[in-house]
Amino acid sequence: MSSLISIKLSVNGQEKTVTVSPDTPLLYVLRNDLGLTSAKFGCGLGECGACTVLVDGVAARSCVTTCGAVKDYCITTLEGLAHNGQPNPVQQAFIDHQAAQCGYCLNGMIMTVQALLLRNPHPSEAEIRNELRNNLCRCGTHIEILAAARAAAQSV
Repeated sequence: MSSLISIKLSVNGQEKTVTVSPDTPLLYVLRNDLGLTSAKFGCGLGECGACTVLVDGVAARSCVTTCGAVKDYCITTLEGLAHNGQPNPVQQAFIDHQAAQCGYCLNGMIMTVQALLLRNPHPSEAEIRNELRNNLCRCGTHIEILAAARAAAQSV
């Protein structure tokens, strides 16, 4: 393991300095050091999507993304999507369509849809399904999640 160093991170529009090993997973720093708990530990292998954040607008699995790898990028968590306490369009669509049951996958679903809409504001149903194919939801709210993603795409 590498020695500890101070790393400056841009998280949700704010500069934060943490003292960690550069190979520390971003997820641990977000949750344990910065108190941002929306990204969840799911599999720890980058396969389930529960830990998804945006790195310069691109969906990234924070459990396998190291702090050292993102020190020069803008990181956005679910907490950073809201503006003046109001949910952004993707968050609002998930609320309106009740696209959660247990809610554990919700962070990854919302952040993945947000990244898709930043890249492609009007995706087709097939593109939405393809984008979400690697995000796991064990509760089976897939129909509501897809409805929320379609609604969010219509609102941008």
